[in-house]
Amino acid sequence: MTSIFTDKTAKPSEDDLKIALGEKYKFWNELFSFTLEKFPEASFDWHFSGQKFGWGFRISDKKRVLVYLLPRDQFFKVGLVFGEKAFEEVCNSSISETLITELKNTKKYAEGRGIRIDIRNDSFISDLKKLIEIKIKH
Repeated sequence: MTSIFTDKTAKPSEDDLKIALGEKYKFWNELFSFTLEKFPEASFDWHFSGQKFGWGFRISDKKRVLVYLLPRDQFFKVGLVFGEKAFEEVCNSSISETLITELKNTKKYAEGRGIRIDIRNDSFISDLKKLIEIKIKH
């Protein structure tokens, strides 16, 4: 499923995002604010990844993307990629076994293991905050 925003000429506005996400916007904002609180020097921007994927939002440090926020229709996905040290810490953490298992089952690439989590309610928000802290640390 691609971004709800697929027009390359129309970078999404805050109002566009609020309309697209509906009630889930509060979770987007919570994770965005949390990431900036934990890593104030982070930069963030919208990035168009082509017609197939549309617009996504990236929160980055100077060298890498920390968190991908990917808008959909009335929900969004959070994408994270973990290198080996971070992966080990995730596996030994107190986050949901479901997420640990999903991460363990993903293909390992040179940059690490990636996971995308659908946010349709608040069930994974506290786990995501732990994952974001681990990502920032490593």
